[in-house]
Amino acid sequence: MKEAKARTYSLITQQAVLLLGKEVKAARKERRMSEAELAERAGISRLTLRKIEKGDLRIGIGLFFEAAAIVGVKLFDPGPSRFSMAGSLARLDDKIALLPRRIRTARKTEVDDDF
Repeated sequence: MKEAKARTYSLITQQAVLLLGKEVKAARKERRMSEAELAERAGISRLTLRKIEKGDLRIGIGLFFEAAAIVGVKLFDPGPSRFSMAGSLARLDDKIALLPRRIRTARKTEVDDDF
């Protein structure tokens, strides 16, 4: 039986996937979506979503794009240096640190507005 050869990726690829994952996480939190909500909408498990948000290169690019599209991350911004890695990663780390660590889905309660 042949062993699977470990795939190696360039630094730019690793950083681009990490950046996209962090943008997905930041956008999800800004929209106050829980992991469960985004995973359900994307048709994936929460574990797969966590891997996307951590920039796991074993996850298919289509799943990254689907999660990004759902939370409104622009995938192909024509602006200059879209993937300036160091600055973007640091900025997103700071942004994520300021957002809630955990998003809980609010229970739906019926409002009694009869006066």
